[in-house]
Amino acid sequence: MMIESEMAQKKFRELFVFIAGTTPQVITETICALCEKEPQVYPDELYIITTTAGKGIAKDTLMGKDILKGLAESYGLPPLVLQESSFIVPVGLSDVPLDDIRSAHENELMGDCITSFIREKSADNRVRLHCSLAGGRKTMSFYLGAAMQLFGRPWDKLYHVLVSPAFESNPYFFYKPKMNTVIEHNSTRLYTDNAEIVLAELPFIRLRDKLSLDGVCFRDLVEEGQREIDIATVQPALRVSLSDRTVFIGSKAVRLQPMHLVLYVAYLKYKLQRCKYPERPYCLDCTDCFPQMIELTTKAALEEMAKDYMVISPSKVSDLLNKNKDGLSMEIIRSIISKIKGKFVQHLDDEAQAAYYAVTTSHRSYANTSHGVKAEKGKIRIENR
Repeated sequence: MMIESEMAQKKFRELFVFIAGTTPQVITETICALCEKEPQVYPDELYIITTTAGKGIAKDTLMGKDILKGLAESYGLPPLVLQESSFIVPVGLSDVPLDDIRSAHENELMGDCITSFIREKSADNRVRLHCSLAGGRKTMSFYLGAAMQLFGRPWDKLYHVLVSPAFESNPYFFYKPKMNTVIEHNSTRLYTDNAEIVLAELPFIRLRDKLSLDGVCFRDLVEEGQREIDIATVQPALRVSLSDRTVFIGSKAVRLQPMHLVLYVAYLKYKLQRCKYPERPYCLDCTDCFPQMIELTTKAALEEMAKDYMVISPSKVSDLLNKNKDGLSMEIIRSIISKIKGKFVQHLDDEAQAAYYAVTTSHRSYANTSHGVKAEKGKIRIENR
């Protein structure tokens, strides 16, 4: 029995999460193993992700035959109770809960259900998840492991329970009782003292807080995650702070002169606001959003830049507009572009990487040269403060 001092020291509310099919033994075997591990872990809440068929078997066996009650009594646990809310069953067409997983669509529904559940429960930092993927269909185990990779915190756990071959899937063996018990099945006598339950804790890569994930269904989350990883492996994030007059590339800071910064931001805004293929997740080598240099020389373009200049140096905005009544000249823009590139090369110590963040040329045609920033649009953020 957990003593009062142990209860007082508890940091988390322990949530046990199981994948289950037609063999609910994996549930009690996992509970038994966690009660025996060091330090011991006792469940505060039980959740079973299954189908309606699996739910019926679990209720009839674990509750109807008092298996959970016997486990709690044997190990001195508080009552182990399964409520209706303890069962997580995906809902299919016409809001009918899934009875089995037979089709590709039903597999996707199960994946979405598992991912949504883990995401919801992991949002509460007061709880710790203990997830067992030993039961159910193989795809269910895959989805649970993947959901833990996407949303698991450092303190969450993932397990697989292993049982001695003679006792594995034995319909009369659910846990190792404290008192030796004889199990007779198919003319064979088994002694529970000989049973061995091994709980394998599975390491997994935790991507939570490393990725920005907005998707709802599992497929969308995977696509988002892959896109974030693909971009991150090539390019650090690009953040512009107008108030600090600084461009942050990953952990490196590049401070630019006010006029240089507002021109740079103007090119970034072309990237963000005038993308011709918003449905594409990556920019890659696309430069179709790059403006011709002449577009930046107009009075209207300078007035747009002046809005950002107002954040950087409000007292000098009038001087900027008065000195360049018809807009910036192409000579000034070329000079600024060159100086920006020099700053990035100097601070990034990598000319190849600097080429992604500096203003670079797309198509050369005198007076109509297109320039822009090659950095991925999804990695760019502009802050006014």
